Amino acid sequence: MNIAFITPEYPHNNLKPSAGLGSSIKNMASVLVHTGHSITVFVVFQNEEKIFYDDGIKVISISRKGYRFFGWYLERKYIQKKIQQEIQTSKIEVVEAPDWTGITALMSFSIPLIIRLHGSDTYFCNLEGQHQKRKNYFFEKIALKQADRIVSVSTFTGNLTKELFHLKCDIKTIYNGINTEIFKPIDTKIKTGQVLYFGTIIRKKGVLELASIFNKVVEVYEDTSLLLIGKDVKDAFENKSTLDLFFELLTEKAKSKVTHIQEVPYKDIKNHIAKAQVVVLPSFAEAFPMTWLETLAMEKALVASNIGWATELMEDGKTGYLVNPRNHELFSNKIVSLLMDEEKNKRFGNNGRAHVISNFSTSVVLKKNIDLYKSLLPKND
Repeated sequence: MNIAFITPEYPHNNLKPSAGLGSSIKNMASVLVHTGHSITVFVVFQNEEKIFYDDGIKVISISRKGYRFFGWYLERKYIQKKIQQEIQTSKIEVVEAPDWTGITALMSFSIPLIIRLHGSDTYFCNLEGQHQKRKNYFFEKIALKQADRIVSVSTFTGNLTKELFHLKCDIKTIYNGINTEIFKPIDTKIKTGQVLYFGTIIRKKGVLELASIFNKVVEVYEDTSLLLIGKDVKDAFENKSTLDLFFELLTEKAKSKVTHIQEVPYKDIKNHIAKAQVVVLPSFAEAFPMTWLETLAMEKALVASNIGWATELMEDGKTGYLVNPRNHELFSNKIVSLLMDEEKNKRFGNNGRAHVISNFSTSVVLKKNIDLYKSLLPKND
């Protein structure tokens, strides 16, 4: 088949920084290419126009034009035109886009469009209890109504999205997949006592809760350190750096044990995961996070939040621990238990990788996605 993806992010040095959405699309695009399908990825709202190939994937960067008036409409029509030209030239058969901010609202293509629910702005604002811009809800609802099919990366995300947008259609769940041959254990020296958080430094990821949690970890287990990897963003509630807010919450003792790295190339994040003794991801708002899959696939013990999607991805007490991030005492206790118990730490890691291979490896989810794409193509008599 000839399949295309539309996305605002994709992990490559030629493009703007990418997060979990881009990683999930790259994982699926890569396995589709390596199984004989033709794949094009349109990366929108970039700094410049360019076309390049990434391990067999054709990547088309579409720049933001910055129209002075009616940009919300003209940007979308410009993207539509560029994509439709490529659809006709390359004979693309089906196109997929995420739900975030309704990228495809007001666009029309000559081939079927799938919207995959990775988490819309409406979805995340609901989880965070934040006020949402009305235009984002408007565009997201239009995009969903225009889609030929809607699928979700978790049942929780699908059900909540259906409720928020008053959708009547069935929404199938196809979990995010990960290449377990790329994300696998690395033979390297583990930094004893190191706790790792990687992802955007933002309130919704539970970063501010992590400060209070780590304060308690340090009091019990002094030979520890915390490595934060991720881009700092301005906090939506206090209008200042989230990283600054994080450090303000730390005790002096804990502060001396924290290191922050602003940005790490996607290909290098594996090395940091491999060196950590415990990974912590206390997020309040996810759909089906790639960071969790990457951690488990690399046989790392994980302490994460117990919200919504969590039980679809992890098995509490077997592949890691699921705890409400606001329960600082319990969360810190679980981290300490994995720092102090090497046998349990290793057992959880082994269980986590086995769980991912069985349920979320690209080989498992590939067939479900191919069946999805085929179901939208014209039937040959």
